[in-house]
Amino acid sequence: MMLFGKYTGTVRDNGLLWANPFLLRQSISLRARNLNGTSLKVNDKIGNPIEIAAVIVWNVTDTAKASFEVNDYNQFVSIQSEAAVRHLAGSCPYDKLRDDHATITLRGGGDTVNELLVKELDARLAQAGIRVSEARISHLAYAPELQALCCKDNRQQQ
Repeated sequence: MMLFGKYTGTVRDNGLLWANPFLLRQSISLRARNLNGTSLKVNDKIGNPIEIAAVIVWNVTDTAKASFEVNDYNQFVSIQSEAAVRHLAGSCPYDKLRDDHATITLRGGGDTVNELLVKELDARLAQAGIRVSEARISHLAYAPELQALCCKDNRQQQ
């Protein structure tokens, strides 16, 4: 709530409450929300084009930060989530077939990759008072042009 342009506090109580009629109120839901990211075409750590997407479960924990630190916290979550997925894809190879020295791969990393994504998202979204409870890779594949090239090479070898 704001009184003459000054933040006066957040009310989290249920029920009928009296409030100063001059207070401006903005309702922000604290419920958990899902973000189903679109499939992005990026390069992995060793430069292979891949398609990747993630599903993210998040909620607002600090309503003041969500209201005043960013213009639109829903849009902020969407943009920062895409940036975090791109960064994750660029920091890990797709699999060990092309990088024998990789300790974590996007394809075989499983829970470790998901934990890295949650940490990255929490760091990016903390300034808006948003907490990520879960993030998972929902789509992971080589880009179509690389798949076509691999299939062509396999047919030529036969």
